[in-house]
Amino acid sequence: MIDKLPPDILRKHKGTSFVGITTCFIMYTKNGEFFMAKRSNNTRDEHGRWEIQGGGLKFGQTAEENAIREMKEESCATPLKVDFLGYRDVFRENKNGDKTHWLALDFAILVDKNEVKINEPDMFDGSGWLTLSKQPTPVHSQHKVLINKHLKKIKKIIKE
Repeated sequence: MIDKLPPDILRKHKGTSFVGITTCFIMYTKNGEFFMAKRSNNTRDEHGRWEIQGGGLKFGQTAEENAIREMKEESCATPLKVDFLGYRDVFRENKNGDKTHWLALDFAILVDKNEVKINEPDMFDGSGWLTLSKQPTPVHSQHKVLINKHLKKIKKIIKE
């Protein structure tokens, strides 16, 4: 039997010692708006940048289950429809200057705008509903990569 690594050690190595896997999601409404939040200084990195939501894939959960769990944890919303957009390789550097590699599994999730609330207020300095033509600045370093890679699917799904 293999001894499992403690969660704090495993978290430190994700994306650095091995490819980390994350599920990211665009929460959107029937009106074509999508939700973004501004990262606070309490987050791991990219402070003051606007982003969509997401989180590391948990062992034993499917990618879709993980995206839904993260959405409920972060914003208290119930998914009305879930669409898989695709994947992207995320190459970045962490705050120590170490190169990181993550595989992002991207989703679009239809929600009722009235259900959405920030459930982790210390992690965000602001939030809002935006459109593809009206986005805040500065955005997370991967935001434009995600939008550009999946733009056709996003436009079809959100119908902007």
